[in-house]
Amino acid sequence: MIEELLPPGAIAVETRTDPPDAVLFPEEQAELALAVEKRRLEFTTVRHCARSALARLGVAPVAILPGLRGAPQWPAGIVGSMTHCAGYRAAVVARSEELATIGVDAEPHEALPPEVLTTVTIPEERERLERLAAQQPAVHWDRLLFSAKESVYKAWFPLTGRWLDFEEASVDFRAPDHESGSFYARLLVPGPVVAGVTLLGFTGHWLVRDGLLFTAIAVAPNGSSAERTIVL
Repeated sequence: MIEELLPPGAIAVETRTDPPDAVLFPEEQAELALAVEKRRLEFTTVRHCARSALARLGVAPVAILPGLRGAPQWPAGIVGSMTHCAGYRAAVVARSEELATIGVDAEPHEALPPEVLTTVTIPEERERLERLAAQQPAVHWDRLLFSAKESVYKAWFPLTGRWLDFEEASVDFRAPDHESGSFYARLLVPGPVVAGVTLLGFTGHWLVRDGLLFTAIAVAPNGSSAERTIVL
């Protein structure tokens, strides 16, 4: 499903189960010394997906350890993103000559708790969410906006190495329908520079299907939005 949101050059592997043959490298195991079973399963399966995706690029299996702020440390010359939620895990990778950065996120298609919504949005976004909810109530726009911001952060961090607060980007959904569409995340802080281009924001795509929602961002090496070829 998530591959429908991605441009050529990006390889996605996803699963809705935790394969019993998924294994970790010893150094990855060490990261889970105090982890509960849920965390162990998520961590293990998403890395299983990542190694499967890397294999399709001809990259040998390697440990994928969490680095600064938990961001996955990819092999040299590789960019990627991982996501997991209840009943879903996925990893997306690409060669750095194909894409400068990737950010993906998956969430259950259900409403955000009200206290979370006020934490992750700014007033202009809440106004837009009210209009969208009135126009297309079948979509949980609040959860979709949260997912979009997660994808924004995952695309931002490898380019900057810096934290990005929820209130430092404003997400606007463009020409959406009941199942899919695009969004633009306008950065409210100075953006990263890619190939001499200062990014003012990120363009992404979203999809709702089978009780889940997905968002994805991909930036080309020249700093432009890397567009998918499949029209949803």
